[in-house]
Amino acid sequence: MASKKRILVTGGAGFLGSHLCDRLVNEGHDVICLDNFFTSQKINVAHLLGKPNFELIRHDVTQPITLEVDQIYNAACPAAPGHYQYNPVKTMKTSVMGAINMLGMAKRCRARILQFSTSEVYGDPTVHPQPEGYRGNVNPIGPRACYDEGKRAAETLFFDYQRMHRMDIRVVRIFNTYGPRMHPFDGRVVSNFIRQATAGEPITIFGDGKQSRSFCYVDDLVEVIIRMMNGPDGFHGPVNIGNPDEFTMIELAKLVIELSGSRSQIVNKPLPADDPLQRQPDIALAKKMLGWEPKVKLRQGLEKTIAYFKSVDMSQFRAPTPNY
Repeated sequence: MASKKRILVTGGAGFLGSHLCDRLVNEGHDVICLDNFFTSQKINVAHLLGKPNFELIRHDVTQPITLEVDQIYNAACPAAPGHYQYNPVKTMKTSVMGAINMLGMAKRCRARILQFSTSEVYGDPTVHPQPEGYRGNVNPIGPRACYDEGKRAAETLFFDYQRMHRMDIRVVRIFNTYGPRMHPFDGRVVSNFIRQATAGEPITIFGDGKQSRSFCYVDDLVEVIIRMMNGPDGFHGPVNIGNPDEFTMIELAKLVIELSGSRSQIVNKPLPADDPLQRQPDIALAKKMLGWEPKVKLRQGLEKTIAYFKSVDMSQFRAPTPNY
């Protein structure tokens, strides 16, 4: 490690944030994990609590906080549709006010700051796969807009702060990611399918199941996020990160049933409003600028994720919102 840094991870007890904290703590950095535990679980970082270079703070990013740090990973925000639609005003506040508070801290500390943005900024895309230059097809008054537009506004703030104050910002647009520590009741397709399959329940597919997604294993994603934070000077992004291998919902459901040894049947339900039919990243920029591409194939990643779901006590988890 070139130098030991003081690093803040907002949303650090969440699925992605906890894996990022693991990696940074293991690299010897002083890591502050900040989380309000709305959709995350303390169990995700419990194994880090005894380490001298890890600190956990219960705090909401919509409220100011003063810390001294060298780097900030801003990951705080509900990311599953059922959760971010449960309190859409709060979701928008988390994206916008959270960005303002963290950017303010970064400005004061002269810290480098990385924003966890999302493929949702592209909405229901009319361009496939989606390159960073595509400006998206978002319904600004639809049920998903609190998240989509909140993340778009956060990107706006990051680049305005960079232009006004010459701040060292980084923006990554994260496509579908999966792996151990996904919340069993987050409502995302991978966790839904695995939870249903391991319980022997019917697997629910919305629509005809021909809509497609690309799934990136969490270890691959953490690797590229850290590369982006420590990447070339002046490269602010945004940069797409995800796995370009594309699968339909039917293909995913059948693979989960096979790997979990389940006898679950597939049932179809109506497609939710504004649900994108296709989502696939163009990762040419990440390859060029960061020398990165994902290594873990879907079958291999699902095996690890299914093993995790089978290892945990489902009664220890509660659905954060009534949506699931």
